[in-house]
Amino acid sequence: MNSNWKLRFFTIWTGQAFSLLGSWLVQFALIWWLSATTGSATVLATATLAGMLPQIVLSPFAGVIVDRFSRRVIMFVADGLTALFTLALAGLFAAGTAQIWHVYVIMFVRSTAGAFHFPAMQASTSLMVPKAQLSRVAGMNQTLQGMMNVVTPPAGALLVNVLPIFQVLLIDVFTALVAIAPLCLIAIPKPQPMAAASVRRTNSLTASFLHDFREGVRYVVAWRGLAILVLMAMTINFLLMPGASLVPILVTQHYRGGAPELAAMNMAWGLGTILGGVILSAWGGFKRRILTSLMGVMLIGVCFVVQGVLPDTLFPAAVGVWLLLGIVNPITNGPVFAVLQAAVEPAMQGRVMTLLMAGSAAMSPFSLLVAGPVADALGVRVWYAFGGAACVLMGLVGFFIPVLINIESQRASAVIAPSPERLPVAPPVSRADATR
Repeated sequence: MNSNWKLRFFTIWTGQAFSLLGSWLVQFALIWWLSATTGSATVLATATLAGMLPQIVLSPFAGVIVDRFSRRVIMFVADGLTALFTLALAGLFAAGTAQIWHVYVIMFVRSTAGAFHFPAMQASTSLMVPKAQLSRVAGMNQTLQGMMNVVTPPAGALLVNVLPIFQVLLIDVFTALVAIAPLCLIAIPKPQPMAAASVRRTNSLTASFLHDFREGVRYVVAWRGLAILVLMAMTINFLLMPGASLVPILVTQHYRGGAPELAAMNMAWGLGTILGGVILSAWGGFKRRILTSLMGVMLIGVCFVVQGVLPDTLFPAAVGVWLLLGIVNPITNGPVFAVLQAAVEPAMQGRVMTLLMAGSAAMSPFSLLVAGPVADALGVRVWYAFGGAACVLMGLVGFFIPVLINIESQRASAVIAPSPERLPVAPPVSRADATR
C-alpha cells in the first residue's frame, strides 16, 4: 500500500456515497409513485421481485466477471448504465408517457447493475486499503447504510412533494456522474492471478467462463471455514429476514399502534445502524474479526428473543430493542466483509462475495413463504422467538468450530487442477489499471 491510499480510496468512496444517496432517493420516489398511482400490493410485490431477481440469479456469475476484468471499468459501466436508463425514464415521466412496466424495467436494470457494482467495489477495497484498516472501512460502510436509512425517507418524501418525479430522477443521474468522475482519474490495482488459475484459459469463452464459475464454487467448498461461513450467512438470513417484513404486523397487531409507532421502529433501527458503524470504525473489532461477527450474531438472536416475549404494554422497550439491533447489525456484518477482503485471494474475491450474496438473497423468498403461514397460525412473535433462539445457538456453536475461528489464517486446501479435456493456452495480455 502506498502512503496516499486514503486520498485515492476515499475519493472513490465519496463518489460512490453520493451515487448511493441518489439511488435511495430514486428508489423511494419510484415506490411512492407506484403506490400513489395504483394502490396495488401486487404491483409493489412485482416491483420488489424485479429488483430482487437479478441479485439472486446474476450474482454468482457476476463474480466471475469481477474477477476476470477491470473492476474500475465494471463500476464505471454499472454507474453509467444506471444513469442512462434513469435518464430515459426521467424523459418518459417528463413527457407524461411513463407506464408501470417502465418502472419494472428500470428496477430490473438497476438491480442488475448493482449485482456487478457491489462486489466490484468490495473486491477493490482490499486492493486499496491496508488489511489492518479493513474493519474500520467496513464500519464506515455500515454507517453510510444507516445514514441512508435515516435520511432518505424524509428527504425523498420532501422531494416528491416539491418536485415533479422526473426531476427527482435527474438527481440520481447527477450523483452517478459524481461517482464516475473519480473512476476516470484514479487507478484501481488489478489483483495478481492465482497460480493455479492463471494458466487455464480455453479457446471457448463460454467454457472458460463456466470453468471460472465452477472454480469459485470449488474454492469455497474446499475451504471448510469459508463454506461454513457462507452456510451460516444463508441460515441467518433465512431466520431473520422475515423479521423486517413482519414489523408492520408486529406494530399493528401486537402493540396496536399505527404509522407513528412504525416510524419510531424504523428510525430506531436507522439510528442504531449509524451508531454501530461508528463504533466499529473506531474500535475495529477483535483481532480475530470472525469473533466479532459471532458475538454479534448471538446479540442479534438475544434481541429477537426479547422482542418475541415483550408484552404489548412495553412498546418503548420494543423501540429500544430495535435501536440495539441497529447497533449490532454493522458490528456483525462489517467484519464478515473484512474477513473476506483480508483472507480471500484478491483474484477470487469477486466470485466468493457474489456467492455469499446470492446464497443469502436466495433465502429471502423461501423464508417469507415459511414465515408468513407460521405467523398467521401461531402469531408473529413466535417467529421472532424461534429465529432469535436459533441464532444464539448458531453463534455459540461457531465459537467451537476451529476451521471457522481460524478462517483468516487459512487458505483453500485444494489446488484446482486444470481439466484434462481442455488444452490450456496462454492467458490474454491486458493492460493493468495500475500502470495509468
